[in-house]
Amino acid sequence: MASQTEIARENYDRYAYARQNGHLAFIEKDRKCNDYFKGVQWDENVKRSLERRGRPALTINKVLSTCAAVFGEQLRNRADVTFRAARNGTDETATALAKTWVHFANSNMYDWKESEVAADGFIGSRGFFDLRVSFDDHMMGEAQLRVLNPNNVVIDSDAESYDPDEWREVFVTKWFTADEVERNYGADAATELRGRTGSGFMFAYDSIDQLPDSFGGPDRIVPYGDALDLSSRRIHRIIERQFKELRRVEHFVDLRTGDMRPVPDTWDRNRIAYVASTYNLGVVPKTIDVIRWVTSVDNLVLHNERSPFKHFTPVPYFPFFRRGATVGIVENLMSPQDLLNKATSQELHVINTTANSGYKTKRGNLKNMSIEELEARGAETGLVIELEDINQFEKIQPNQIPTGLDRLGYLADEHLKEISMVSDSMRGFDRADVAAKAIQAKQVRGTVNLAKPFDNLAFTRHLVARNLLDILQEFYTEERILNITGRDLTAKTEEFTINQVTPEGTIINDLTVGEYQVVVTTVPARDTFEQSQFQEALELRQLGIAIPDDVLVEHSHLDRKSEIAKRIQDAQGGGEPSAAAQQLEQLDLQLKQLEALEKQANTQVKQANAALSAARAQKELKALSAEGDPKAEAQMQTEAAKLVFEREKFMHELELRRQELAAEIQLKREQAAAELQLKREQYAAEQHLKQVETAARIRANNQTSKEGDTNDARQ
Repeated sequence: MASQTEIARENYDRYAYARQNGHLAFIEKDRKCNDYFKGVQWDENVKRSLERRGRPALTINKVLSTCAAVFGEQLRNRADVTFRAARNGTDETATALAKTWVHFANSNMYDWKESEVAADGFIGSRGFFDLRVSFDDHMMGEAQLRVLNPNNVVIDSDAESYDPDEWREVFVTKWFTADEVERNYGADAATELRGRTGSGFMFAYDSIDQLPDSFGGPDRIVPYGDALDLSSRRIHRIIERQFKELRRVEHFVDLRTGDMRPVPDTWDRNRIAYVASTYNLGVVPKTIDVIRWVTSVDNLVLHNERSPFKHFTPVPYFPFFRRGATVGIVENLMSPQDLLNKATSQELHVINTTANSGYKTKRGNLKNMSIEELEARGAETGLVIELEDINQFEKIQPNQIPTGLDRLGYLADEHLKEISMVSDSMRGFDRADVAAKAIQAKQVRGTVNLAKPFDNLAFTRHLVARNLLDILQEFYTEERILNITGRDLTAKTEEFTINQVTPEGTIINDLTVGEYQVVVTTVPARDTFEQSQFQEALELRQLGIAIPDDVLVEHSHLDRKSEIAKRIQDAQGGGEPSAAAQQLEQLDLQLKQLEALEKQANTQVKQANAALSAARAQKELKALSAEGDPKAEAQMQTEAAKLVFEREKFMHELELRRQELAAEIQLKREQAAAELQLKREQYAAEQHLKQVETAARIRANNQTSKEGDTNDARQ
């Protein structure tokens, strides 16, 4: 078995190999792309040389505005993730998974983090999420999404696929203080690091750095002396390596479907046998790839265990990807941007040098100044020159600006638009004489040009959702209560339970059972969506379609629009039902119950009539078969008459009660309508009064302003 030092050495060697073969070149490209995005576009030596010679070095940063347009396209579309039941899955659990995604996205601020990752990709060609389980807020763990610095993620140099599942290894390097090492990996490693000097590290500068990337920048000055203990500022490089290794693992096999699942490492033989016999499963060994997780600092191993996840934790985003080569948007804009800067600077230099081309005059012709003074002051505004002979003085005509120089700047600007695929229409800079429909068509076409970067972003969303699904099925095994909030304006917080055990022993929303497919779609951002919805609703209203007032307010950009929409709903009778309306609903329910009772009574009457007819038929048969008994006949007639009387009495009482209820219901309806009409009139009167008061205040303010202006004019 390898020692800890040997494992740390192997960890570092693999990291150094991947870093030297591709990653350092990416870091240099990423640094340069970020400089161009920030406006640092001149080489410092060239810029200082130009300044010494008095020549301008202008920076016309079109890269920033171009990237801003692409960022805007990304912000307009957000991820909407749903799940579909596949093998052994249910639609109810798929719905629960979709709600769990919403909970995950809200708690991890997914939209904002996705924008940051997308910006990393657009500028430097690589962006990374990191999806793992955190145990900070929940004992059983919660899915946590972070954004990684692309410079700190070292990809397998032998890989050529977008999907990390096809990589053999990936490295995430971090910079920790000794205190952070102690908090995450224990006190022993931190104590060892604190006791080392700079020469005590096996890998020297590669293991220790006092000035990592931060807000202060790489060139910041660290003070010396008692004010700052340098040993407390030492930053240690943590190398976190996730790699695949072959391992023979036992699998449960569904004997009916052939579906296979690995047996957890922590299960003993008795538990495996119990599960296999209970669910009629087979157990077979199989050699598979499993992920191992080794974390080291210098020659110390901080962590060396099998990864609890089925996938690597980093999830990449590459705007353009071609067999291991990642391409962003900025890197192809550097040359046109350089051309624009140099052409504009040269044009300004030519203008500066030709503004005052000099004078021709005869010796001794100047009266009020010398030749040297004319040379120094010749370009001043309002200069007065006294001459002996005006005909002996002539201003030299400057050379014209080269005709191709201004053309270079125009061509550079056009190259920037064409290469970035971001037109003037997408940036909102189209000419005023261009038709609105033409602008919309150009904007749509511009979105098509950027389809590939956004298609890759959709694939990244799919990878995040796929990895999250495996985390949910692996770690969300106990009953949990989650909360989500809908997208619409008046949506309320919804609470739902996963893995809920019923008294009968069944599990509702069991996330651990079944297979599900990830479905990723894009939806417009809320601001953009509401703006388009408001415009469409307003156009429908203008066409005569009765769009409710509260719908227009909900999609507007008014402050406190939720409260305004609620007040409009209440005033127009579309809000919560009043007490009179609730009573009216109860009366309607009683009327329906009365109608059901009436039907039941009619059925009873029909049954009684049938019994009476049967009795009469029996009497007639007895009269035909034998001599009739006068007492029996009289008794039967009496019973028949009594039955008819009871039926008529019941029908009369039923009709009377029905009329009373109908009258009461009509009265309540009239009262409720009168109450709603009164509320509408009161609301209209209040709004009218507010408008009158506002108009009066405006007139008073205008009058006061006019009086003040008059007084100022008099003074």
